[in-house]
Amino acid sequence: MLVRDDGICIGQAAHAWVSGQLAAAWDPAAVPHRAAAVLAATQHDVGMAEWDLEPEVDAATGLPVSFMRMELDTHLRLWRAAPSKVLTQSRIAALMLSLHGTSLYVRRDLARLSEADADAVRAYLADQRAFQAALRADTGVTEDEAARLQALLFAWDWLSLALCLDWAPDTLTDGPIGLSLSADHTLAPWPFADDSVTVVTEGRRLADRTSATDAELHAALEAAERVELSWTLTRAPSGAP
Repeated sequence: MLVRDDGICIGQAAHAWVSGQLAAAWDPAAVPHRAAAVLAATQHDVGMAEWDLEPEVDAATGLPVSFMRMELDTHLRLWRAAPSKVLTQSRIAALMLSLHGTSLYVRRDLARLSEADADAVRAYLADQRAFQAALRADTGVTEDEAARLQALLFAWDWLSLALCLDWAPDTLTDGPIGLSLSADHTLAPWPFADDSVTVVTEGRRLADRTSATDAELHAALEAAERVELSWTLTRAPSGAP
């Protein structure tokens, strides 16, 4: 769950929908296996979709637990299950979900985790790399294509999060694809086929932030105002960073 300061809660699948719209609008020439890539972007948080239907309450806020505050064992369990949920749709999409999960976990500082948690992360990474090797052999996806697909999904995920969580201005520097998003939602360098791109999704505005139990939170979410969200990206002026 994405939880904003204004109380708007956006499900992981709703955020992933934005990623999918970004992927569909991206310059097709820059996206190998494009149909599968768009599917993967749209489904990349499918492992968390069921959790978001009945999220846990964050005792410190009365809001749902943010994806950034989830317990490690829960986060690992959901990410481990994600690729298999799209495997019958597309093996390449499943490969991309696995690649995305490992791209997130290799960024974790294992030295800051307990020995048991660090071992759990290492086991997850080893399992996913074996899964990836088998799928690459099965689909013929090359190492270069896999690296490109991983970088694209990371960029789509970041840009969607930056919009949904109002991070702008912000810059993506952690990866091979660099992007700079300004406060007015101009973007550089421009990666899309058209000169502007509008993306939409839905959230829920929690006016009541006093939930003490999961059951109270679920009732509050059910009664919450549904909010339609929309952002338009435009090409940054020539010479902008």
